[in-house]
Amino acid sequence: MTVRVRFAPSPTGMFHVGGARSALQNWIFARQQGGVFVLRVEDTDAARNRPEWTEGILSALDWIGIARGSYEGPYFQSSYAAEHRAAAQRLHEGGRAYYCDCTREAVQARTGSQYAGYDGFCRDRGLPAGEGRALRFRTPDTGETMVVDLIRGEPTFENRLIEDFVIARGDGSPVFLLANVVDDMTMGITHVIRAEEHLPNTPKQQLLWDALGVKPPVWAHVPVVVNEKRQKLSKRRDKVALEAYRDEGYLAAAMRNYLMLLGWAPSGDREIVPWSVIEDEFRLEEVNPSPAFFDEKKLRAFNGDYIRALPVDEFVAACRPWLTGTDTIAPPPWQPAEFDEAAFAAVAPLAQTRIAVLSEIVPNVDFLFLASPSIEEAAWAKAMKEGAAELLDATVAAYEGLASWDAESLKATLEAVGAERGLKLGKAQAPVRVAVTGRTVGLPLFESLEVLGRERTLARLRAARLRLP
Repeated sequence: MTVRVRFAPSPTGMFHVGGARSALQNWIFARQQGGVFVLRVEDTDAARNRPEWTEGILSALDWIGIARGSYEGPYFQSSYAAEHRAAAQRLHEGGRAYYCDCTREAVQARTGSQYAGYDGFCRDRGLPAGEGRALRFRTPDTGETMVVDLIRGEPTFENRLIEDFVIARGDGSPVFLLANVVDDMTMGITHVIRAEEHLPNTPKQQLLWDALGVKPPVWAHVPVVVNEKRQKLSKRRDKVALEAYRDEGYLAAAMRNYLMLLGWAPSGDREIVPWSVIEDEFRLEEVNPSPAFFDEKKLRAFNGDYIRALPVDEFVAACRPWLTGTDTIAPPPWQPAEFDEAAFAAVAPLAQTRIAVLSEIVPNVDFLFLASPSIEEAAWAKAMKEGAAELLDATVAAYEGLASWDAESLKATLEAVGAERGLKLGKAQAPVRVAVTGRTVGLPLFESLEVLGRERTLARLRAARLRLP
């Protein structure tokens, strides 16, 4: 038997990080088993059915390493409407489903509660299909439904506690429960690896599999992903869009690694491991069923480690979209002609150790490409205190006469200028840094001045001096 798994997202306008985690788990499991990964877009909700949203799913999968052409699909749930209706008709003709014209208000009036489930009023009325009549599955009155789950063991559900649930609406269109089951049957899915939130639906779906005469798949419900308050990640409250992390400058390799740690860990006391190790060691049965905390601070630290591990040429290439405004990245605050590839390459090793996401490269190097520095007023107020004007004057005079414009000479010269005024280097360089870069912190100052060059450095020092009394 060939293992076939599926990832079945809805096109909602953004790709949830929890969905990305499930996709990766399905992907690895299929590769380990020599199986097939199937992508199925559940697009039957017209409000969620836009081509650009489907393209967003494909693009996000590409980014995390599940590339187009390496899987089966994408299939679209809307293409299987005929199969959905045929399955509903089979269940009705076989006595496993019946039509019901009860309104919610009528059920509440009979049960005396707005929270009570359906009371089976129409079970034996023999209603034919008709406008406004939903089709309900006839749940067994006795017995149990056991779900074999690779992560959660064998949770068992009493059938008497499962209400007769709707499988087709009053207009004949199947609901998610039935459509999902029929799609999996049609596509020969053998293992369903999905989020824990679907577990309550699983006994109902397994009853449908049994009623349609097909062996149900093996289930694996991975833990829900939660925020720092242990609340399920919500797109209304939390930063959950994979695209947002991509566009901020998180590396795909770091994101893949981190997502796979949500509920699972590689062997040994380590977390940052090559993808090949994750592919080799990951086991569904080892996934912890407890909620998994999506720690953005930890992800950020992960990403910083991955950035620092890049060869410098790869780091330069990775930063280029933020420096040139290509792809989905917002343009930088300088014009394309002002960007100097050689200047950036010179400071890239310095910047690489200081950023955690690639978008941070812009404020770290903008002083190289702007006609004049973008000076932060808070930084100016902090650095340009009493004595700053005199120090800038002396620095300009000393730097004008430098025989060699290199970091070592620049540092030694400013150190001497500061010592003459009773200042240690840290105090002496503060006004110079703000005058030249606009900020109080950034790349190593003297290496930056070396790359910026004598003429531009002196011009900025003089401009800053003119602002002071």
